[in-house]
Amino acid sequence: MVELQQNNPLHGLKSETMISELVAFYDWKILYAALRLECFNTNPNMDACVKFLKKTEWARERVENFYLYRFKRMPKGNSAQFELKPRERGFADGILPRKPQPLTVELVAEMKAKATADYEQMKHNQSRSYASSSPSYSSSSRSNDSDAATQRSNQNKPQQT
Repeated sequence: MVELQQNNPLHGLKSETMISELVAFYDWKILYAALRLECFNTNPNMDACVKFLKKTEWARERVENFYLYRFKRMPKGNSAQFELKPRERGFADGILPRKPQPLTVELVAEMKAKATADYEQMKHNQSRSYASSSPSYSSSSRSNDSDAATQRSNQNKPQQT
């Protein structure tokens, strides 16, 4: 019985083939700028990259995500899909890879700066909403709280005779 294979561009793709496609289109410098993996920066070569990716699961997943969503430009899935490893994700039948996203080192730097700014803005908005929802204590209520704590600790002390 033949099983229906999931629609995933990574299915049956070897790491060497994936890296050679990425290097042919982007070059080592752009891959390093986008992925920040030293195997693309320090004396980059195919054998060293393949060996590193085979030994390092988190790096392999990072390259596979880049391959899926930047190079093949597959649609991003829901949060349940992102819980899966890139090779385990499936796409609806009929969805085909698109042309690779053109990148330059400068464009990658701009994208990272925008992502950092968006993240900082999100943190700022969350801290502001947290501060407004947390109860505020006046200085008198804080002193009352500390007085009560002092009384409790004095009650727990053994009495001296």
